Amino acid sequence: MISVEEALTRILEAIFPLPLEKVNILDALGRVIGEDVHASRNIPPKDNSAMDGYAVRWQDTFGATQKHPALLTVIEDIPAGAIPHKSVGPGEASRIMTGAPVPDGADAIIKMEDTEKDGQKVRIFTAAHQGLDIRNAGEDVHEGEKVIHRGDVVRPAEIGMLAALGRSFISVHQRPVVAVLATGDELVDIDESPTPWQIVSSNSYSIAAQISECGGIPLQIGIAKDTREDLVAKFKAALRADLIISSGGVSVGDYDLVKDIMKEVGNNMQFWQVAMRPGKPLAFGSLEGIPIFGLPGNPVSSMVSFEQFVRPSILKMTGHKNLFRKTVKATLKEDITKKEGTRHFIRAKVDYENGQYTVSTTGEQGSGILKSMVRANGLIVLPEDATSVKAGGKVAVQLIDRSLEQTSKPGYP
Repeated sequence: MISVEEALTRILEAIFPLPLEKVNILDALGRVIGEDVHASRNIPPKDNSAMDGYAVRWQDTFGATQKHPALLTVIEDIPAGAIPHKSVGPGEASRIMTGAPVPDGADAIIKMEDTEKDGQKVRIFTAAHQGLDIRNAGEDVHEGEKVIHRGDVVRPAEIGMLAALGRSFISVHQRPVVAVLATGDELVDIDESPTPWQIVSSNSYSIAAQISECGGIPLQIGIAKDTREDLVAKFKAALRADLIISSGGVSVGDYDLVKDIMKEVGNNMQFWQVAMRPGKPLAFGSLEGIPIFGLPGNPVSSMVSFEQFVRPSILKMTGHKNLFRKTVKATLKEDITKKEGTRHFIRAKVDYENGQYTVSTTGEQGSGILKSMVRANGLIVLPEDATSVKAGGKVAVQLIDRSLEQTSKPGYP
């Protein structure tokens, strides 16, 4: 049996980012970009107006006030997208819309609210300064500038920038196809009617959802019965994936054949027990060069093991650098006891109150009680040598969803 740290180190040393693929920029959202992006042109390409108003020479507005406006001759209308045809000379102005190019000769924009049209003339009620309300060429991006770095995660802002640069496709790391295989004669699929001694294979679906949540593509292989023939067939079917996950069959029971079958079909087994609870019976190795996880069969054990080991692996395969959930210090609301020797991951409800995190357990912590995960948004992490923590003490809590990122009220001061 090895420690959580050693297991994680061995696993991540065996996992590598997948190759790149070109995708439409909208399909790149949330993925890791695989190339540096340089601007092919200035943005904006020319000086343009930040306001609807009038393009003027700032000297012609010197001293202008509400009582003593400057009176200029309007020589042209310049809508957005149009090209100016006339230069602005002394005593002249061009009516201009937001985003339109600034005509030659003009060096300031007077917004519409500070003007009054009078036939071919316009009254200017405020003095300008050079550059007023002009967006300069290259103000956002200079030609040749590196605007997105390889390894960045693509967000809506990056998609907007790619669109502005005329990039409809971009290289990103591939999403891994992750085969999901459940094992056990006691399991039936979701649409089957279980007998009194059978259960629905919920792991197949919770694991698939966890895979999707962190960027993988789940591939359901189905349920393998506890026979050598069926297990071998299912594992061979999984070999078309980038990563394989089996659930169940890795403990020490008489019918737990998975470890033996892994070896039979070419598995290089690294380890199969980790000093943690839940999730002690965890196998990891490679099957014909494909990384494979043997997760425990109990639903909570399976999900917790996925969080600690599989999720970081999938994130690494997709090119991410930040692989781990955020961990915070929280004040415990109740007493907790445990046995020494294993690291415990205790399902918990985390709140943020008065500038600090508080946490309480979700109740009964049995590894088969899926309800404890439904109620949880965090895992209290108690180290191997801990035996108890009193209410009011501080504990490390791993946040396992994004529920604390949003609130019912805006956080404005």
